[in-house]
Amino acid sequence: MKNNFGCPVQGTINVLSGKWKVLVVWHLGFSPRRFAELRDLLPGISEKVLTDQLRQLESDGVVQRKTKPTVPPQVTYYLTKAGDDLIPMMTELCHWGTRHLGIPPNLPMIRRASAGKAAIRRTRPSFRKRPAA
Repeated sequence: MKNNFGCPVQGTINVLSGKWKVLVVWHLGFSPRRFAELRDLLPGISEKVLTDQLRQLESDGVVQRKTKPTVPPQVTYYLTKAGDDLIPMMTELCHWGTRHLGIPPNLPMIRRASAGKAAIRRTRPSFRKRPAA
């Protein structure tokens, strides 16, 4: 684990540092994805690097994987609660980039982000078990 020097901002940056981690989390914010889907969404990433970045995000508690015992095994990646908590911050980064860098958003979730975090969560299926009522 990288040194955070007692600073929560540095600790957060440490978790997300890596060429592809922010984009992996961003894409998982739309819906759970299989490995090949993530690879196809990130042109230029190698399978080795994607595997490494997913493992690091998993060890930091941002991403979880669900494996179906099929042949070949189906592995689906999705955000944990901690990963979900990063999405509003990333949405704000997106808005900042639009305002200050002039880069228009090109993904539908960004346009809905002003409706709040609850709207974002309603658009994603969840693999988490919900408590019985």
